[in-house]
Amino acid sequence: MKISVFGCGYLGAVHAACMAKLGHDVIGIDVLEEQVAQLSAGRAPFHEPGLPELLEEALASGRLEFTTDASRAADAVVHFICVGTPQKQGENAADLTFVRAVTETLLPILKPGDVVVGKSTVPVGTAETISEQVHEAQPGAELLWNPEFLREGFAVQDTLHPDRFVYGFEDTDAGHRAAGVLDEIYRSALADGTPKVETDLATAQLVKVAANSFLATKISFINAMAELCEATGADVTSLADAIGHDARIGRRFLNAGVGFGGGCLPKDIRAFMARAGELGVDQALTFLQEVDAINLRRRARMIDLAREVSGGSIVGRRIAVLGAAFKPDSDDIRDSPALDVASRMQVQGAVVRVTDPQAMDNARKKFPDLTCVDTVEEAVADADLVVLLTEWREYVALDPVALKEQVAVPALIDGRNCLDPVAWRAAGWTYRALGRP
Repeated sequence: MKISVFGCGYLGAVHAACMAKLGHDVIGIDVLEEQVAQLSAGRAPFHEPGLPELLEEALASGRLEFTTDASRAADAVVHFICVGTPQKQGENAADLTFVRAVTETLLPILKPGDVVVGKSTVPVGTAETISEQVHEAQPGAELLWNPEFLREGFAVQDTLHPDRFVYGFEDTDAGHRAAGVLDEIYRSALADGTPKVETDLATAQLVKVAANSFLATKISFINAMAELCEATGADVTSLADAIGHDARIGRRFLNAGVGFGGGCLPKDIRAFMARAGELGVDQALTFLQEVDAINLRRRARMIDLAREVSGGSIVGRRIAVLGAAFKPDSDDIRDSPALDVASRMQVQGAVVRVTDPQAMDNARKKFPDLTCVDTVEEAVADADLVVLLTEWREYVALDPVALKEQVAVPALIDGRNCLDPVAWRAAGWTYRALGRP
C-alpha cells in the first residue's frame, strides 16, 4: 500500500520506517530540510534503539524515502498525521499549529477513496473539525483517529508489536471501509492477536491523554507516599512492593524518585486540563493539578536533600549529576527532571558537572551554562556529591568500590531509587534516596 507520513520527528520517523518494514511503500514528509537529509542518509536525528538499522534496511529496499515536497504524497492512498502538539507558550493548552498546517497541505491533494489517519495527540474535538474539512475538500475521502502509544526507547517494538490498536471513526459505510484499509496496513500485528478497539472519534482522541494522565497519577501517587515516608521514617520502596502485590494496583510505575518529564506526560496532562476547562468540566480534572504539583515538588526536594547531605549548603560543592535525558535509552531532554535539578543546583552556587550516554549534545545546546562532560569519570572526579537522576543501565551497574576512589567525598543521592543501598553503604558511601530512611 502507498502511504505518506506527514511529520518526521520522533513519532513520524519511527512510524514511516516501521510501515516500510511491514512491506508498504512509504514517503515521509517534513518541512525541516536538515532532518529530511539525515533520514534520507539513514541517520536518525535522535537516539532510538533499533531505528538506525531499520532506516538503513528500509531505504535500501526502496520502500522508504523522505522529502520536503508535500506534492509527492499525492500518489499515496493513506496519509498519516504524525506531527507534534507541544504546549503553548505561557499556557497549558496544546499548540495545534503543526496539525492545522498538515491538514491545509493535505486537503488539496486528497483523492476519492483516500484515508487520512491521525496519530498526533490532540485535544478532543480536533478530529471532528478535521473530518469536516476532509469531507468538504474531498467527499470521497475519510478520516480515522489512530492514537500512538510509543515509549521512547521501545518505539520500534511498540510500533511493530503494539499492545493494542485504537480506531476512532464515524459509524458509516465509508468509516468502516476506511477501518478496513487500516486493518490491511496492520495485518501482521492483527494476525498475531493484537487487540483492537473500534470506537468513535471523541473516544479515540481521549484514549492517549487518559492513559498518560493515569500513568502520571500513579507516578505522583507513589511520590506523594515518598513525602509521607520521609516524614515518618518509612521506606517507600518496601511500601511500593507491598501494595504492588495487589492485582488491582500492580507494581509497575510505582517507583518513587525525581518524577516524570519528557515531551508527553507533562504537556498532555496540562492540555487535558485546559481542554476540560474549555468544555466546562474542569472540575473533573482538578486532581491533575496536584499530580503536576507533586511531580515538580520532587525536583525541589532533590535540592533540599543535596543540602542535607552537604552539611546544610551546596555553595561551592562539586556535584556530579549522572543523567540528562528524561529517561534512559533516549536523548530527549524535554522537561528533563535531571537537567532541571542540575541547573537549579548550579544557580544556587554548586559547581555542577553533568554527564549522559546519549543526551550531551542536546544538553549543551539547551543549557550552555552547564558544564557537560562525556564520561562518568570526568563528572565524578574529586566530586563532593554524586547525584543519579537518569537510571541508565551503565549507572545502575556502577561499582561503588571503584567509584569511591575517584571522588573527594563518597556521598550519593539516588534520585531514581534504582541502586542497592546496602551495597553502596557497605562500600563506605553516604547513601540517600527520596522516600527512604
